[in-house]
Parts: sequence; structure tokens; C-alpha cells
Amino acid sequence: MADTREILEKVKSGEMSVPEAESFFKAEPFSDLGFAKLDHHRRIRSGFPEVVFCENKADEYLPSIFEALLEKEGDVFGTRATPAQYELLKKSIPDISYDPVSGIVKTERRKKKKTGKIVVCCAGTADIAVSEEAAQTAEYFGGFVERVYDVGVSGLHRLLANLEILQEANCVVAAAGMEGALASVIGGLVENPVIALPTSVGYGASFGGLSALLTMVNSCANGVATVNIDNGFGAGYLAAQINRLAQRKG
Repeated sequence: MADTREILEKVKSGEMSVPEAESFFKAEPFSDLGFAKLDHHRRIRSGFPEVVFCENKADEYLPSIFEALLEKEGDVFGTRATPAQYELLKKSIPDISYDPVSGIVKTERRKKKKTGKIVVCCAGTADIAVSEEAAQTAEYFGGFVERVYDVGVSGLHRLLANLEILQEANCVVAAAGMEGALASVIGGLVENPVIALPTSVGYGASFGGLSALLTMVNSCANGVATVNIDNGFGAGYLAAQINRLAQRKG
């Protein structure tokens, strides 16, 4: 689906007639599938289309949701998908792809230029699954992403070796479990926003990521904002928004 500016530009250039544009704006803002109401005007309002959260979705619903979004948007993006869900979707959407590490399932038929610079860091390799959800989300929404993995604070030299990369970024996503100190350290090294992404990685007293979450929320570094535990999608989406703002000002 085109956005408002694209439609207006087409009218201005003569590619689209006024009645055609009028028809576009009169179109229903959502598709009612009975079990789901798909928001087709989300791209117009927010700049990014609706995304499918696949976890716990029934098999009889999931293909219809993906097919309807694909028809309207030209592409579709889903998070927290299982291998079984991917196999189900592939029956009706043969070119759909799946990343078993992040659980992301998507089509990318529309060519997208990756712009700006987002850096996604993680403390350890156990955090990569959530980090990849963030990185691939930001890429899907048009951001150029650089990954800096396994740079936890227990080996600070590994992080400092990538300092120039971090400081060049429009924003940094810092994913960590355990005590979650990585975000605070990065926050003290860069001038642009840091998105703290707590993961559920850790031993018993980490309480499934609660320890990292509380550390990040209570960060002594300025410019650090925290998303929910294991919310790689939320971190990637926010990073894409910040990156988009930086590109506009640039």
C-alpha cells in the first residue's frame, strides 16, 4: 500500500488522477476477516505497516492473515514464528523466508534501500536470538544495521575495540541478560540514544530477565531507554524510528 505522500506526489505528477486518489482515500482502513481486523492504514499513520505476532496464533487463522496483508502491503513481516508455522505459511506463500534463530518469517518483494546506521550489540551469544529479532526488524523498516555481538562487560576490551562503530550510529540497541550492565556502559560512551534490551538469559536470581530489566531501567547513564524483556521487535522498531528521524534531519 502506498502512503499518503506517495499518492499526492503521483497526483501532482499526473501519474494518478484525482478520482483515483479519492478512491484510495475512501478505501476501508482495515480488512475484517472475522477473527482479525487488519490495519491497512497503519503505514499512513506511523510510516510502518502492521506486523504479525505469530506466537499462539491458531493454524486456521495465520495463513489468511499473512495472505491479506501481503495482498494489500506487497510484503509481510511476522515475529515469534515456529518452524511448523513457517511450513504452514510456505504452502500458500512459496517465497516466504524464515530465520530459525530470531523466529522471523517474512517476504521482501519490494526493494528497500537501507539507510542511516543502527548498531545492535549483545553481551553474549545467548542473547543473539533476541538481538537478531531487533536487527532484522530495523532492517525490514529500512535501516542499515551493523551487528556487534559478544561484547559483554566481563571482557570490556571487546566492546572498546568497536567504539568507533558505536559512536557513528544514529542509535544503539544494547541487548543483555544476567545483570544487564551493557546498556549503561554503552550509554556512557555515545552521544546518540541507546535502547536497552533486557533478555531472559541468566541463572536463577536473574528471574527470567527481571534483574537485567531493573538494572537497565535504573541506568545511571543518560540517554538510555528500556524496552520489555526479550522484546527485540520493540527495540528494532524504535531504533528504526530514531534512525528515520536522524535521516530527515541529515
